[in-house]
Amino acid sequence: MSQARLQYTEEVESGTAAQRALLATQYKDDHWKMLAPYIYEINRLKKEKKAVILAHNYMTPDIFHGVGDIVGDSLKLAQEAARTDADIIIQCGVHFMAETSKILCPEKTIIIPDSRAGCSLSESITGDDVRALKAQYPGVPIVTYVNTSADVKAESDICCTSSNAFKIVARLGEEGHRRVMMTPDKFLAQNVANEVKAKGLDIEVLFWEGTCMVHERFTKNDITKFKKQYGDDVVILAHPECPPDVMDEADFAGSTAQMNDYIVQNKPARAILLTECSMSGNIAAENPGVEMIGTCQLCPHMKRITLPKILTSLQTMQEEVLVDPQIGRRARKAVDKMLEFSA
Repeated sequence: MSQARLQYTEEVESGTAAQRALLATQYKDDHWKMLAPYIYEINRLKKEKKAVILAHNYMTPDIFHGVGDIVGDSLKLAQEAARTDADIIIQCGVHFMAETSKILCPEKTIIIPDSRAGCSLSESITGDDVRALKAQYPGVPIVTYVNTSADVKAESDICCTSSNAFKIVARLGEEGHRRVMMTPDKFLAQNVANEVKAKGLDIEVLFWEGTCMVHERFTKNDITKFKKQYGDDVVILAHPECPPDVMDEADFAGSTAQMNDYIVQNKPARAILLTECSMSGNIAAENPGVEMIGTCQLCPHMKRITLPKILTSLQTMQEEVLVDPQIGRRARKAVDKMLEFSA
């Protein structure tokens, strides 16, 4: 079935009924009839080709709930990429995520639907920069956020995600390190430093000056405005890539997985996520009793991934993500160490 001939038929309607029921509040009927043929054909073709789709929390609901086989934050996707027995991985996220999957699964074919889906954090630092940091701070372990290229990971001692960053820094402290360098997100590093101080740990956290183009936009004044507009009962959750004063003012702070767990477990009447806004739609679909108030800070890179591009990638096996094997082996040591510390 070519994309030019995709139509909303009885077969498509029946084959996407479960997704339609879940996403009923997210898409009106006319819009759904445009999406459903793609969802149907993608799900059919991935079975035929023994492919699995990894969908990050920032994918739109039609992708996240419509075609995603493994969904979640970057840590979960990294872990599940290593475990899947599929021959082909379609990475619905940004380029560094696809590289991480290739690092963990060098024998598998890793496809990203749009190779231009980058990341401001990943683009803020290079392998040469990490080598310079090593020369400047000899003996100080380099803790690198997964939002980085394979080359940067290869030069690092260990990777981290927003959900395990403090745990990894604390573990390095237990091993006797009194200083660590965190790259590239300065706000994540500053938030970890604040937690280190609050827990009474004797660890100095140094940092690189990178930021996320989505999370750096949120301010303390935004929280004041939201509380005034929606009332003090609205629960505001912030991602650790936000500035520290935002984290301090939020009702809850955590990774995308931790924010999702908070909503599921606590079922607040109304909630605002200070993160990429597609996640609100994904949570709302599975938690109809919670009113998710979107903040709509969109990541232009995540939004490059669309259903038509996913279908094209399955049909053509483009665009394949490759990592130099030598760099991949070195980068895997940093990723494996992260997974070991996160067990």
